[in-house]
Amino acid sequence: MSNSIPEDTFPGEVQMSLVEHLEELRRRVLRSLLAVVVGAAVCLVGVRPLVKLLEVPAEGIRFLQLAPGEFLFVSLKVAGYAGLTLALPYVLFETLAFVLPGLSRRERRLVAPAVAGSTVLFAAGLAFAWWALVPAALRFLVSYGADVVEPIWSIERYLDFVLLLMVATALAFQLPVLQLLLGALGLIDWRTMLGAWRWVVLAAALAGAVLTPSTDPITMLLLTGAITALYLLGVALVALAEGLRPTPSPST
Repeated sequence: MSNSIPEDTFPGEVQMSLVEHLEELRRRVLRSLLAVVVGAAVCLVGVRPLVKLLEVPAEGIRFLQLAPGEFLFVSLKVAGYAGLTLALPYVLFETLAFVLPGLSRRERRLVAPAVAGSTVLFAAGLAFAWWALVPAALRFLVSYGADVVEPIWSIERYLDFVLLLMVATALAFQLPVLQLLLGALGLIDWRTMLGAWRWVVLAAALAGAVLTPSTDPITMLLLTGAITALYLLGVALVALAEGLRPTPSPST
């Protein structure tokens, strides 16, 4: 007789009332928000180097402060985005600490790979936007009409463009993790995912148009291609996971 513990059991399950669940959720949300605020405050101290770093892709462009206090609000915005990025691991920890008691043993084994993969892909999305999307978009936007107008930009509008594009790309890079979780939970298989590739290309094109803060076709095509490639990577990961899954032994 096998003594193995069933994978669908819930270890360490604690019975809590709805009010206790809501109270715990409130505490964890407040701690997560506090971590974001602390991270933003730390980044605010060094916000000037961060702004100069974000200006690097726009080489040769002059930036203006078009309203009183514009750079102050820009500094707060940049520090907020950077603080959220720094606090993200702790926010994930608080989220997992709240969710874990309701997961079975099999589902808990997916948590660590999912969090690690999500973190790596988030960083990869930021890097891809920084090294590929932002320069491509700026080259197109600067060259278009360069013989008619001189590019002198508002620092706030420019940073809104860069930050939104980077964050949107980093979020889009979470697609393979979502696919892997759905496949691991048995909600969908890789053949079904692969069979829907035409719809995925269409959805990727729409997402590229929606997530791109500019209207240039170069950025939209790059983002569409990246989302499609990530989807195919997710299909490959689900197929690999299904191939490595042990087949149940026949009962005797």
